[in-house]
Amino acid sequence: MKKVGIIGGSGFIGSHITKTFLENGFEVKASTTDISNEIKYQHLMNLKNAENLHISELDVRDKQQLKQFISDCDVIIHSGTPFQLDFNDAKTELFDPTIKGTENFLAVVKEMPTVKKVVLIASVAAYNTNFPLPAGNKLASDTFNEKDTPFLSEESHPYAQAKFMANQVVNNFIESHPNLDVEITSLSPVGVFGKSMSKREDSTSTGLQLLIKNNLAPNPFVQMLYDTNVEMAIVNVKDVAAAAFKAATISGLHGKNYLLSSETYPMSDLNLMLNNKAPKNLPKIIYQNQLAEHDLGLPFQSVKTTLEEYSM
Repeated sequence: MKKVGIIGGSGFIGSHITKTFLENGFEVKASTTDISNEIKYQHLMNLKNAENLHISELDVRDKQQLKQFISDCDVIIHSGTPFQLDFNDAKTELFDPTIKGTENFLAVVKEMPTVKKVVLIASVAAYNTNFPLPAGNKLASDTFNEKDTPFLSEESHPYAQAKFMANQVVNNFIESHPNLDVEITSLSPVGVFGKSMSKREDSTSTGLQLLIKNNLAPNPFVQMLYDTNVEMAIVNVKDVAAAAFKAATISGLHGKNYLLSSETYPMSDLNLMLNNKAPKNLPKIIYQNQLAEHDLGLPFQSVKTTLEEYSM
């Protein structure tokens, strides 16, 4: 039985990844930031094949903890960087755990000959820190794919900047280590929506869906989304989990970074669909998903299906 270590395996995306690997016969080691807080991971204990699941506490900034976590794994999925829109100190809450955590992770992986596959859950921000606004001089109707020049703005949200910089760390590491024994693949999902597996109330992804459903704006960033009726590209959290499994089990994907996206709708239509009403606009495909569909064999679920799952 192969063993996968899932950093952030009890989070919104990580929980679905944990479920997918368990269902496919893997032994799973999932990390949590606080082992004493059982609400963070107790929803995983009733999953199919949960007898093959182990929960470990992990701080990605601690190299020794990373070594212990990774040491007996064949595959590592890194989905453990923080996603939060509200913060007090961007450096300590976003930049350090995202960028330094990625640097530490790659340094440790390099020393672990047992690890053969690594999948990093990056973000659309690795390609466009302005998301969900267009990149640079592009219009809202212009498409975007993996061949476009990545766009970084220092005016973007610190979370997006941190994810962009972390992706640059990964690219530089791959370029400077041409003879690695491990294959590294990245996934860059757009807005990840869908049903949470836990009952936690601190998930940014599920919280954002609640805000959009009720037209609530707790901060200027969310208010801007409403004021501009921004076009939001969305991907189902289950599709992100499926992509992580595919990327981990298909060979020949070293150095690739796949955009994961389904359809795009304006915020006003997302509000309607979250309230079980029909959208006023037809969906668009702004962030192209053909590369992931081809290489990973993925169909992407519609936004309508995704938002219906959230409301269930």
